[in-house]
Amino acid sequence: MHLMKIKVKKFFPQAELPEYKSKNAAGADLKSSEHVDLEPGQRHAVRTGLAIEIPPGYQGEVRPRSGLCLKHGLMVMNAPGTIDADYRGEVKVILYNASSTKFSIKPGDRIAQLIISPAVQAEFTYSENLSDTTRGAGGFGHTGLS
Repeated sequence: MHLMKIKVKKFFPQAELPEYKSKNAAGADLKSSEHVDLEPGQRHAVRTGLAIEIPPGYQGEVRPRSGLCLKHGLMVMNAPGTIDADYRGEVKVILYNASSTKFSIKPGDRIAQLIISPAVQAEFTYSENLSDTTRGAGGFGHTGLS
């Protein structure tokens, strides 16, 4: 696995750096730097207390933690959230409580995972015609329900 060094700035002394929980984990856990009570149906941009210097040509993807989704109905609303290489502000995680009970987040709780991945920019050019494919313009549900 490729190891990349990434600088991280703390906005609060208690903020915790992202951390991989296993040797081959793709996602590093992001932790809360604040106490938040999320009522059912409520969303909040949870502070991590961190800014991250992602190298040019890469992006950070903020994804949900599957255990929080399954056990507590806690979702990352804009999953995956994108952190651009030129962003230097605080990383916040937009969490949504899809359950029927209040969920309390405490400082240090693992709230999401961060994946560093290559980012490609395209040059978009106008064209009157696109190449033909078997699928063509078939959209939502085109390939069936199962």
